[in-house]
Amino acid sequence: MTPIDRALARLRETGAPLPHAGDDDAVAREIRAGGIRFVALGGGLEQRWQRAWEELRGCIAPIGAGEPLLREGGAYDGAWLESTATINAEVLDRFAPSVTRATHLAFAAAQRDDGLLPYKLTPDGAAFTQIQTVTPLARSVWNHYLLTGRDRDYLARMHAAMVRNDAWLAAHRDTRGTGGVEAFCTFDTGHDLSPRFWHLPERCHHGDAATYDPGAPLLPLVAPDLTANVACQREYLGRIAAELGEDPAPWTRKAAASRGALMRECHRGGMFYDRAADGSHVRVDSDVLLRVLACEIGDDDLFATALEDHLMNTRRFLSQAGFTSIAMDDPRFDGDHTRNSWAGPVNALSLLRAPHAFEHHGRVAELALTHEPLLAAMAGHDRFAQCYDPWSADAGYTEAYSPSILWLLDALERAAGVLPRPDGEVWLSGLIPTGLGHGQAATATGAARTVGGIHYELVGDDERIEVHRDGTLWLGFPRGWRVVLDARGEVAAVVGLAAGRVSGILSMAGADPGIALDLAPNDRVTVTGGRAGDVVSRGFTPPRS
Repeated sequence: MTPIDRALARLRETGAPLPHAGDDDAVAREIRAGGIRFVALGGGLEQRWQRAWEELRGCIAPIGAGEPLLREGGAYDGAWLESTATINAEVLDRFAPSVTRATHLAFAAAQRDDGLLPYKLTPDGAAFTQIQTVTPLARSVWNHYLLTGRDRDYLARMHAAMVRNDAWLAAHRDTRGTGGVEAFCTFDTGHDLSPRFWHLPERCHHGDAATYDPGAPLLPLVAPDLTANVACQREYLGRIAAELGEDPAPWTRKAAASRGALMRECHRGGMFYDRAADGSHVRVDSDVLLRVLACEIGDDDLFATALEDHLMNTRRFLSQAGFTSIAMDDPRFDGDHTRNSWAGPVNALSLLRAPHAFEHHGRVAELALTHEPLLAAMAGHDRFAQCYDPWSADAGYTEAYSPSILWLLDALERAAGVLPRPDGEVWLSGLIPTGLGHGQAATATGAARTVGGIHYELVGDDERIEVHRDGTLWLGFPRGWRVVLDARGEVAAVVGLAAGRVSGILSMAGADPGIALDLAPNDRVTVTGGRAGDVVSRGFTPPRS
């Protein structure tokens, strides 16, 4: 048997995740219903993947009374708006959508009478002492709506809550009239220990999210990540309004105004900086750049410049474990990964947020390249940490941390799995992890998932990928491509996922001959009626020093 044959046989013999969960475990049943499987011949990825499910299940439980919610995990006993209810829940949506829905609605139910959403929910109740927001909640809500059958009641309830929260921010977080959104403290952006907030308070004045300390001379800061968040939030509120039969135009205008304020107040020299009360810029080069880009700010040219100058630069942000929280050439950089720190180490949350920025601009090959070293390291880790050493990718602060767990599950689906998208597409990715370091390379892997009633099995080795549909061989293509299916389950495009040029044949059952393609990184070619269209090239930025 070939390695691909062995991987397929093992894939079909392997049980569902959470094999020890009882029949009364509704979350485990939901995960199993997706037909999700993963196997790896060699290395430790399969064992870490299995462990990820066990620890993820431990992060799902009621907070107080009610339905099971996603918890942040590790040292954080509860759910946070900046992460748990947004980007974490957005990834979890592909596996346990009922938990994502319940988590969203729990935040809406806890909203304060004046419109402010809680920044966290814990067993002690909802907390409102800061805003602590990063990933746009409206994007996560919209994607859940699309992915799970368009529940209009859910959408209307979340829309009402987010509209009220937007009004609260406009009333209380633009005291200088710039049109931007202001940070009053370190915890507003969740940037613990970051030099971005040196000599500024950790918490809002007197624990009131509407008040800043008048004794802090730089406050309030027009914050680029908070402003970008609201700009993106408003774009998605417009989409939701249109879906609910309302006029989206006011939200479109507000989003444009927020983007204008962001560029006017905070964009300098290709980076985004806080604008202090005296008009100066707090020139700390941080993951704020990646946060802004993940909020769909800027065109392809701006993103290409960010890649060239910052994100793919190994002197700046591209470490051996992924993107650092502070630029490595900044004299204030501190890579200590043994504590809760945004002063330098790689944070799992940054990595979980990053894909949206890259995929929004079609730069999937760079994203895949940055994943490999941490995938190799994580295959041998003993815990899912929050912080990672930028040089060794060793695991640091805390454990059983849901963003780290979800990053592993997400990264494997993006590289070598079957990934359903909110727009109805399905990504069949063939970048099999055969080149991982630390002795963790697999000779072949297999992944399975049921989407729209069709069961897909994707197996591959260092040369070739096979996709089986409902048990029958359907597609074949070389390692390094991603095949995109449309909402009907038909081949719609092929994308260059590898960091180098890959030539080969896309073979399809019942179609002879196959389609010969020569794809550079990030190239995308449409497929219609068994024929390839024109290639659209996005370019590629390799790591630079």
